[in-house]
Amino acid sequence: MIIVNTPDIPNKKISVVHGIARGSTVRARNVGSDIFAGLKNLVGGEISEYTKLQADSREQALKRMKEDAEKMGANAVINVRITTSMVMQGASEILAYGTAVTTE
Repeated sequence: MIIVNTPDIPNKKISVVHGIARGSTVRARNVGSDIFAGLKNLVGGEISEYTKLQADSREQALKRMKEDAEKMGANAVINVRITTSMVMQGASEILAYGTAVTTE
């Protein structure tokens, strides 16, 4: 599966547009990470616990988007975007979406 954030794929012709493929996950922080983040906030620097949580969440959303595209019969997803929104205090949704297509 080819996944790109561009409107086309070099040297590939798009023969079918299947529609929007989506994948999302909602993640919440945990108390342990919050304690370390609070301490890190005092001294400054990267909060690696949150960085890892966000990276894992993005990968899961992308994986689910890919699976959605495969269910449509696509072999590529173009114009991929990732967005984050706060669902409630301490919980965020990560959404990956793009156009599922078949290329030749």
